[in-house]
Amino acid sequence: MRISPPSPYAPHLWVCAAVVGLLTLATAGPAYADDPTTATVTITGGVLAINVSGASAGNLGTQSTTASEGVISGRLGQVQVIDARSAAAGSGWVASAVSTAFAPPSGPELAGSLVSYAAGPIDKVGTATYEANDPSGLTTVRAVVTATEITGDNTATWTPTISVTIPGGMAAGVYAATITHSVL
Repeated sequence: MRISPPSPYAPHLWVCAAVVGLLTLATAGPAYADDPTTATVTITGGVLAINVSGASAGNLGTQSTTASEGVISGRLGQVQVIDARSAAAGSGWVASAVSTAFAPPSGPELAGSLVSYAAGPIDKVGTATYEANDPSGLTTVRAVVTATEITGDNTATWTPTISVTIPGGMAAGVYAATITHSVL
């Protein structure tokens, strides 16, 4: 058996073989799984809410007692409906209000039927058609602003004027009522 001396080129061949192997690995394409994975995210709709700024509107106005009928009008706090339900096109909402009687410390009250509501200008954000209903007589729940043809989220803000018809001959005093808003 004859043993050959190592070739002076052997280390260079090993280096060349290693470089060719690395180049082959570097140029290979990406590997893909046979079954791709599907991922999803879910965005849920938010809420429909109504907010009225301030716990008390304060004094809507003053009138001297007289034998004839009069009207006292004043601004209520800002009302805002926030619709974050991501509503489908064509849906809507109705904001409503109702008033208790304006009651004095003693004597006859001013019934809710003598109370009128005027929404005034409506500031809008989003896509919808808004209508101020401006009802008279808030003895029962009455629509004050209606939104239709909604697409996606929207917000409506207004500062209503409340008018109270004062019959002639009412007793002097501070008359107080509660006006409640709701939205459906």
